[in-house]
Amino acid sequence: MKRSYTSHIFGPKAHPPLAESLRSQDGFSLIELLVVMGVLGVLIGGAVFTINPLEQLQKARDTQRKNDLSQVARALEAFYQDYGSYPENTSNYKIDSDASAGTTEVDWGGSFAPYITALPKDPNTNRIYVYAQDLSGQSYRLYVSLERGSKDTDVCKADGTACDNAPASVNCGSSASEICNFGISSSNVSP
Repeated sequence: MKRSYTSHIFGPKAHPPLAESLRSQDGFSLIELLVVMGVLGVLIGGAVFTINPLEQLQKARDTQRKNDLSQVARALEAFYQDYGSYPENTSNYKIDSDASAGTTEVDWGGSFAPYITALPKDPNTNRIYVYAQDLSGQSYRLYVSLERGSKDTDVCKADGTACDNAPASVNCGSSASEICNFGISSSNVSP
């Protein structure tokens, strides 16, 4: 009589030989795993290429720079309400908080009280904000170097070069490539 390896309703189940049981185990073969890993690699690579995390970080920092300049502009308008003119700029193109004949240079990140607790400073330590007041004290301009340059629609010039009214031979950073390509100003002038 030949043994059957199938289960019977009323009979005991016999165990198959070892070789047959090894072939019937559940799991994935090495080739199946490699194919899945390859497909996942292509999908992840495509996602990273599409999202472009470096450009997203640059865009976030540029947005922060624009917001920072808007905060400074509000503080400058409050100063104007108190003194009838905007603060002078120092030789380093920082704000002079002393409304009298003295000079009190306020560093970016320092206090400009009572107008703003701390002047914002560029998120990149190699870049700076530039403040320039006209000689009459009736207008000002603030400049920054946007990392995305001409890719940003808000730059002064579509080609991403320096703003026309930016102080001559002044960069918004430690290198010549960090030009002042974005600016805001008092409402009576353009950047």
